[in-house]
Amino acid sequence: MVLGAGRGPLVNSSLRAAKAAGRKIRVYAVEKNPNAVVTLENWKAEEWGDRVTVVSCDMREWLAPEKADIIVSELLGSFGDNELSPECLDGAQRFLSEDGISIPREYTSYISPISSSKLYNEVRACREKDKDPEAHFEMPYVVRLHNYHELAKPQPCFTFVHPNSEPGKDNSRYKALEFPISTDTVLHGFAGYFETVLYKDVTLSIHPETHSPGMFSWFPILFPIKHPMPVRSGDTVCLRFWRCCNQQKVWYEWAITSPMTSVLHNPAGRSSTIGL
Repeated sequence: MVLGAGRGPLVNSSLRAAKAAGRKIRVYAVEKNPNAVVTLENWKAEEWGDRVTVVSCDMREWLAPEKADIIVSELLGSFGDNELSPECLDGAQRFLSEDGISIPREYTSYISPISSSKLYNEVRACREKDKDPEAHFEMPYVVRLHNYHELAKPQPCFTFVHPNSEPGKDNSRYKALEFPISTDTVLHGFAGYFETVLYKDVTLSIHPETHSPGMFSWFPILFPIKHPMPVRSGDTVCLRFWRCCNQQKVWYEWAITSPMTSVLHNPAGRSSTIGL
């Protein structure tokens, strides 16, 4: 089952993999976007035939006619879980067989402090008339990082594993991180990355130290702070980071508690949320 089939690239990849392995497979292409479903139906009529069943439905609501040996998805964002891959795959897990395989198997987000007056000023220029004057500092941005200085190496933040065997399946998270600073500078925000294990030793990464060669599908994510913070060599930047969930949405909150205390950014998701 290809979950979130989009316009069909993972379906085509699955069929090519089956051909290379000399195996016959039956594929369900599940997609909730009606515009993308039109493209999938055209693929089915012109290329796929009976090998693929196109399902126009949210994967969390679909009543599958049978269980899958393998589920394949591409729901990852620049921070790993920021496009609701945990919620979507947990909702779809009921139609994966007990010994079934999830691709990806797990993913971990990473975060590091950065200095960049250019990025800070670009965020400051994003102010919108009908929003709180500082709302643009309470939302993440996907950016191709230039003109910045990484103040400490990225550290792991949140990890999600599929299939998820935890009872209750709570995808809220909290992490306290400490970054040693080795130069006098100004902190402007935090850069986020992710690594994922697709299957066994097959991985993808946008982490600067393990970046997959030639991959440009994801850029880093930026979590800005409202007020630039001077830091000195020998300081420790303490970041508190939350992934919050309710029945309708998911959002991030972040605050610095050392060497100075910042405001809490995006409390209760007031400026930035991801709708479920």
